Amino acid sequence: MLNAGQAKIRSFRVVPDLPEALQPLLEIAHNLWWTWHPEAVDLFKRLDRELWQETYHNPVRLLGSTTQSMLDRAASDRSYLHQLNAVHARFREHMEGAGWFQKQYPAFVDATVSEGVTKVPELRVAYFSAEFGLTECFQIYSGGLGCLAGDHLKSASELGVPVCAVGLLYRCGYFHQYLNADGWQQETYPDQDFPNQPIRRIIDPETGEQYRVTVELPGRDVTVGIWECDVGRVKLYLLDTNFPENDRADRDITRTLYGGDIETRIQQELILGVGGIRALDKIGEKPNVFHINEGHAAFLALERIARLRAEHNCSFEDARTAAAGAHIFTTHTPVPAGIDRFAPELVEGYIGRMCGPLGLDLEGLLSLGRSDVFNTNELFSMAVLALRTSNYANGVSRLHGNVARGMWKDIWPQVPEPEIPIGHVTNGVHARSWVSPTLSRLFDRYIGPDWQQDPGDFDAWDAIEEIPDEELWLAHCRQREKLITWARRRIRAQMKHRGSGHDDIESAAAALNPDIFTIGFARRFATYKRGTLLMNDPERLRRLFNDEDRPVQLLVAGKSHPADGPGKELIRDLVKFASESDHLNRIVFLEDYDIEVGRRLVQGCDIWLNTPIRGMEASGTSGMKAAMNGVINVSILDGWWDEGYDPEVGFAIGKGETYDDRDAADSIESRALYDALERRILPEFYQRDESGLPRQWVRRMKASIRQHTPRFSTNRMVADYAEQFYLLAHGATQTLMANNLEGARDLARHVQRFREQWDNVSVRSVIADVGAAVPARTPITVRTHVTLGDLNPEEVRVQLYHGEVTSLGDLAHGVAMDMSPVAGEETDDGSTVFQGTFAASGSGRRGFTVRVIPRDDRLVGTIIPGMMTWHDGNHHSPEPVRASERVAQGA
Repeated sequence: MLNAGQAKIRSFRVVPDLPEALQPLLEIAHNLWWTWHPEAVDLFKRLDRELWQETYHNPVRLLGSTTQSMLDRAASDRSYLHQLNAVHARFREHMEGAGWFQKQYPAFVDATVSEGVTKVPELRVAYFSAEFGLTECFQIYSGGLGCLAGDHLKSASELGVPVCAVGLLYRCGYFHQYLNADGWQQETYPDQDFPNQPIRRIIDPETGEQYRVTVELPGRDVTVGIWECDVGRVKLYLLDTNFPENDRADRDITRTLYGGDIETRIQQELILGVGGIRALDKIGEKPNVFHINEGHAAFLALERIARLRAEHNCSFEDARTAAAGAHIFTTHTPVPAGIDRFAPELVEGYIGRMCGPLGLDLEGLLSLGRSDVFNTNELFSMAVLALRTSNYANGVSRLHGNVARGMWKDIWPQVPEPEIPIGHVTNGVHARSWVSPTLSRLFDRYIGPDWQQDPGDFDAWDAIEEIPDEELWLAHCRQREKLITWARRRIRAQMKHRGSGHDDIESAAAALNPDIFTIGFARRFATYKRGTLLMNDPERLRRLFNDEDRPVQLLVAGKSHPADGPGKELIRDLVKFASESDHLNRIVFLEDYDIEVGRRLVQGCDIWLNTPIRGMEASGTSGMKAAMNGVINVSILDGWWDEGYDPEVGFAIGKGETYDDRDAADSIESRALYDALERRILPEFYQRDESGLPRQWVRRMKASIRQHTPRFSTNRMVADYAEQFYLLAHGATQTLMANNLEGARDLARHVQRFREQWDNVSVRSVIADVGAAVPARTPITVRTHVTLGDLNPEEVRVQLYHGEVTSLGDLAHGVAMDMSPVAGEETDDGSTVFQGTFAASGSGRRGFTVRVIPRDDRLVGTIIPGMMTWHDGNHHSPEPVRASERVAQGA
């Protein structure tokens, strides 16, 4: 290889030379719309099936590698041209037609709206993520987070939600995995060959050069190039530092995903957040809502605040108030250790220069990343930065919302945990990307071809019952057969690469059987996911696999982070265990887990196994993909399965318990898993009627598809984001940004007034005529005297907070209701009297207290930290409410 430093190399790009009749192929190949349309994929397969496999399903590379004779033959094939024209027409219809959002909210997407529709500024959402999983040939993703982001864009395109996206263009992507002879994971990082990817440089028409921006790093400016990838109607902008004007270390900032050290990570996140905002401005994109998908992109908030200060000559608080109204932060991490956190000195070195543009001193800047702003030893958390600069935040499942509120409650120390301003939008998956083409055709035939278009039409899925049991079971068996045929090829290739002998290779491939019960387990190999829980009792597992009447096989895939030694040990232990005698060779580890491996598994297995420690799986989406294919979930009640589980559709391991002792948890839950397999799952699967059908199993498959496909699709998820966050943030930001930030300035002044006066706010007394016991549903009137300092009664919300009293005297399941000021009543101490009435519902111990919070209708989606005063003036969560004090006891 000739090093670029040895000679000046002039480069140029070679592009496919297609006959005129085949030109639409280029347009389709360069838009990832083809990834969720099997009829488009079939166009490329028909050109050369072997080459399609060799290019790893990359149509751009395939078109550049196909022989001219093959292209000429296709150009004269009338059936091929008919299919091409039909697919191209469908593509153009998608690109130009109105989606769900345009129909539901026309005023937000069209500069010229019909009569009677009030015009508002158009909505434009910028979705930032460190990774995007769109297709297997374009590896700028590592796993679930990236695939979720990719599916988000696909659904936004289908629904017509006005989204653009920003990510990083990793030259070598995430690592490729193989195992050595000892079963130890090895990593390789081949270049991605950008000229043969479905991306293109964005060219400045004035200079003819690629658009570039710069990002300041310590002692130098780094040049960042901007690329474009089309995902249906959605533009994905990708940032790349591999430019000659950068030094070698800076060129490698975007070399690998999640590679390098902690400095590489902060550099990447500055390129993504700061560079991303500058890139959007450079190319003329004008988003007004910003969705921060995990904390990696949180630096965008600082860049936006600095820009607003410079543009409007305002204070930090004015600019932060304006910016935060447009920010939505989605956290995917259920443990603090999973969040990117940086040492204060590292933060100072990399973003200390922003203190001036932000109008902050260094301590003020660092406090933005701390849960406790006064703890100078606390690391700078990207998630906390996002929370402090976003008015809207959410977890990615109902259970994860609860977990996230517990994780970050210290930011709002007075607020009861259920009221911490972090909601949830449960994740989903893009059904057409993950449902097998065989099943998609069944859905089209029996449910209708628009089954994916309307995110709210759950009732349409009742038509799944119209599919004959025989037809659905046959389709599933064909998928399992395809999976096993593919897995055998994969096993042969990986064992040959490992240096195994021919007999060993063929014996391993022959161990898999297309007609037997197949378990799938594929996910990142982190210790909390417990990839070897099924092997917790080796003897019991051997009995399971040696049962000739109910044979079992297990397909496993997953990567461990290169720095995760314990995760690698799990893979090695699994491979070693599977190499033992008996039928354990039907436990197979498939190397290099990626989108294709995952798609094959979720389409062809019989059950999908998930065994995380409860509370540590934020959502998980692979089980959703499996469920849509009629694959039955068997899982710990964690993440999405905590809300998706129903005895009709799948199986739960345990009942949602948590354990302090990890070994005890493994022992109890592995026994529960063995019991479920032996007593319920395998008997049901192998119980056949006179026609050879497992009728009960097929009923379960139908129930899984019917319940889960509409409920856990990204079309439903993106619609939820649009209606719960995007439109709300859009409305808020229009109010805050108007007239030179007049709304933001006024709100910031009001918040500052609250801060100056809040020490003077106290609840002096609470009076209620309630005895030790009252009949259920009896109205109870409560009066309270509140001192407000210089605040007016209209500036606060005095709330009666009532609920159940626990055996420890705590107030649980609290409900807040506003109290009203009592007009004309004077007090000796200058306090204001408020009054409210509630009814003690149910029976048992009930209690109440009173609190005061700021009132400003512009505080949408957020709570001001440090401003919630409870009775007795305590600036923390309510003191335990004693039964002898204020308890409404049911009769």
